[in-house]
Amino acid sequence: MRTGKTLAAELTEALHEGLVIPAHPLALDEQRKLDEKHQRALTRYYMASGAGGIAVGVHSTQFEIRDKEFNLYEPVLRMAAEEIEKANLQRPFIKVAGICGPTEQAVHETQIALRLGYDAGLLSMGGLTGWSEEDILQRTERIAELIPVIGFYLQPSVGGRIFSYEFWRKFAEIPNVVAIKMAPFNRYQTIDVARAVCSSSRKNEIALYTGNDDNIINDLLTTYRFEVDGAVVEKKVVGGLLGHWAVWTQKAVELLEEIKAIRDKGELSAEWLTRNIQVTDSNAAFFDPAHHFEGCIPGIHEVLRRQGLLKGTWCLNPQETLSPGQSEEIDRVYREYPHLNDDEFVAAHLHEWLEQA
Repeated sequence: MRTGKTLAAELTEALHEGLVIPAHPLALDEQRKLDEKHQRALTRYYMASGAGGIAVGVHSTQFEIRDKEFNLYEPVLRMAAEEIEKANLQRPFIKVAGICGPTEQAVHETQIALRLGYDAGLLSMGGLTGWSEEDILQRTERIAELIPVIGFYLQPSVGGRIFSYEFWRKFAEIPNVVAIKMAPFNRYQTIDVARAVCSSSRKNEIALYTGNDDNIINDLLTTYRFEVDGAVVEKKVVGGLLGHWAVWTQKAVELLEEIKAIRDKGELSAEWLTRNIQVTDSNAAFFDPAHHFEGCIPGIHEVLRRQGLLKGTWCLNPQETLSPGQSEEIDRVYREYPHLNDDEFVAAHLHEWLEQA
């Protein structure tokens, strides 16, 4: 298979070392129009926080950006790319474009991402009702011919579907698949992906990333170990590409660096189990599983609004609002886990992020 763009060596090394990759939200004003000032400020925040990349045009950016009445897919990708270029970061920083839809749409979005200098595509497999696993594998092969692909196992409760182990085994063999974001919010299905990658001939070419916002720390601390053809194969979940990490990002970077420092030494304490629950409890306030995740995007927005990084919680869909009691839940996790928020960091730099030319 002929491949188009491949991942630069320094980005490949960084991706396998493990990165914090926030899923970039969409900043809107009171009229639900793009708020360019705050959109750009968010990108600056993620870079300043020490994140290793951003994912734009993904679920947290709102899928409606693709609708003709809004037509925001290209503008938001362009703004993020411009801010990254202006920053001239002296470290690897991966630009990931969300890509979705049937093959023709996915190719079109890939072409936009490539034109804007994006490094990889997070390929959603949601919304393809009636497609067989083989159909989806062929679509993946087509996109991987153009751009490095990060696979995406999305939980069924928000539009994903369950895939077989055999699907992921074949998926892992596709050239130019560079990582897989595991976000089924299900341990059995997460194991399917890890085992499939470990069993593939490309096991050393694919990085495993958590998208399991309900189990972030445990995922990052876990070594998957399987016997393959008489030999033991191990893979770690090295980083995360997460909507949860769109908020309190500077603390997420600190967390991942702390985990990197201790996970290879076998010095894990039971305290990490408690910390995992604290992060998951906070995520429940943001992502709103109590109401079937209906408030997940407004929940992210509410935290950023409180910090001054967004003007409000508005979404393109007027029906997408905070759920009853969700604001109070966010109040609670702020009280109970003050060590998890980065409000002080944001307050110290907010003015410069908002005022940069």
